[in-house]
Amino acid sequence: MISLAGRDILHSWGKFIFTGVGLGLLIGVTFVMAGVYRGMVDDGKALLDNSGADLWVVQQNTLGPYAESSSLSDDLYRTISAMPGVAEVANVTYLTMQVRKDQRDVRSMVVGIVPGERFAAPGWPPYLVAGRYLTHGHYEAVADIATGFVIGDTVRIRRKDFTVVGLTRRMVSSSGDPMIFIPLKDAQEAQFLKDNDAIWQSRRRTEANPAFQQPSAMGVTQAVIDSQTTNNFVNAILVRLEPQVSQDEMAHLISRWKRLTVYTRADMEEILLGKLIATSARQISMFLVILAVVSAAIIAFIIYTLTMDKIREIAVLKLIGTRNRTIAAMIMQQALVLGIIGFVIGKITAAFAAPLFPKHVLLLTQDAFIGLFLVLVISALSSVIAIRMALKVDPAEAIGG
Repeated sequence: MISLAGRDILHSWGKFIFTGVGLGLLIGVTFVMAGVYRGMVDDGKALLDNSGADLWVVQQNTLGPYAESSSLSDDLYRTISAMPGVAEVANVTYLTMQVRKDQRDVRSMVVGIVPGERFAAPGWPPYLVAGRYLTHGHYEAVADIATGFVIGDTVRIRRKDFTVVGLTRRMVSSSGDPMIFIPLKDAQEAQFLKDNDAIWQSRRRTEANPAFQQPSAMGVTQAVIDSQTTNNFVNAILVRLEPQVSQDEMAHLISRWKRLTVYTRADMEEILLGKLIATSARQISMFLVILAVVSAAIIAFIIYTLTMDKIREIAVLKLIGTRNRTIAAMIMQQALVLGIIGFVIGKITAAFAAPLFPKHVLLLTQDAFIGLFLVLVISALSSVIAIRMALKVDPAEAIGG
């Protein structure tokens, strides 16, 4: 039986190889699509891990700082740091934007952190691969190596130039954009400060407001103008707790007494994976289903064609007394061999193609085993049509015209 299937494969090896290559490329695309989804999940978890936070304090009734806009006064961290059970707190801003170097733009997430000597504070990159951390209050940056920047590069963020003094790795946003860390004051200005024309127009409107021209309102106009050009806001406060403190209990206390929304690590994972990535996950799932159906159709078609080409040989086998299950096993073995060839070529294709993608593509071993199982199941099911046709062959056709 095995020899019968093997001999038939060798007889039409050209069709098997070319079909296997085409099927393998299709399976390779399937693996890459699954790897894109895995990479998105891994980016989301890396974002939370690298933040070093146990709690995310954000504006009330928002999903910030990664899913929605959030704005908090930057002095709120003092009241939170005074609460029992809180080990460290840190203000942080997040802004996804285009960062320019010479004539090249890089899509990045600009993160504002407080420079200083607390290099392990929440929000800081956990390690560097080159250079040093931020030590000055202005005009320095630590960039992820995925940006393509090197030590000493000058990058432009909004209206200011920053010198790259350190490089880190795998510091990415939930969408896979590399991070650039700059001093908090500079980040606040980049995110919240208006451009010069907008400031001038706002100042002109304020000065023309009759409410500020009253004799009893001396100095009010200037105070309002000054308040319009200062930026005392952050997107979130990252909180690190003492080891024995419950995240859920502390989150409840802060949200109750400080009138803020607080998320634990589990909550943030739910937001990132259940809301930000959910739509992309459904799209990828639909593509995977379509690719599986197309793969099944290709295998079914080629096996059906090969079976049709040897109708007379099958009739001869039935005429000499070959059992139906032997013929069925031969056809199914051919389908399984075709599926295995496609799987091997697809796995190799995905392994070489994954590093070429701009986004993080994560190929897991468990996905490979699941893929192999599904390929074998699809191959076996795809051979059913050809098997049914072969079993209906009349032995008399062996001696017919």
